[in-house]
Amino acid sequence: MRTSGLLLLLLAAVSAWGAEPQLPSELEGVGVNEKLGAQVDLNLTFTAENGYQVPLKSFFGQGRPVLLNLVYYECPMLCNLILNGQTGTLREIPWMPGKEFEIVTISIDPTETFELARKKKQIYLASYDRPAPGWHFLTDYQGSAKKLAEQVGFQYRWDEATRQYAHAATLMFLTPEGKVSRYLYGIRFKARDMRLALTEASENKFAVSVDRFLLYCFHYDPAARSYVLFATNLMRGGGVLVVLVMAFVLWRLWRFEKRLAAAGAPAK
Repeated sequence: MRTSGLLLLLLAAVSAWGAEPQLPSELEGVGVNEKLGAQVDLNLTFTAENGYQVPLKSFFGQGRPVLLNLVYYECPMLCNLILNGQTGTLREIPWMPGKEFEIVTISIDPTETFELARKKKQIYLASYDRPAPGWHFLTDYQGSAKKLAEQVGFQYRWDEATRQYAHAATLMFLTPEGKVSRYLYGIRFKARDMRLALTEASENKFAVSVDRFLLYCFHYDPAARSYVLFATNLMRGGGVLVVLVMAFVLWRLWRFEKRLAAAGAPAK
């Protein structure tokens, strides 16, 4: 095959990969709008695992960065994957929540109770299997979760048909003063990235995310036994690999034809 033919094939693949998939209307406005340097309202109040209301500032101002999770505890899949991935990575880091940093996990579902948060905390502290006095599980109080989500650019919405929240998979890191420092995306996190994000937040640094791969928590398909949009994003990621492989093959063939031309042999 001539190089020109492969070039057309590569361009077609790039075009197909670059086209945005048709997302359902339920996902309009869902995602993450990074707001690096934004100050969150530390006077926002939430309900702690013991049932008492606590201001967000209770977890800030101690010189420690804060890892923020916005999830919901009865999420059927993705929220658990995020927390599982976070817990697994934290086990690889020698730092302790409550000493070097704080973790604040907040439910975006205003109907979830502090009893549910307490049960969720017990599950994840048992999985973490290390002291974690600085890991807090909170629930909403008077709409504070929605306000906080807007301040950090975490966009989600409730879908009445599926009775689920549509949202992306991300961790947010805040400085000890409550400013947004960095975002990490996905359900698995490298220990190096986690440590770097916590260090940058502790030093009041703000870093733009270069690896932004959004996964959505939405729409379980009983026939496929999977989350439709979750699979869609993974297939798009696979498309990147296909394009890179084809580009490499094209480059090798171009070099081969160039050597043939230099040797005076006709290219087939």
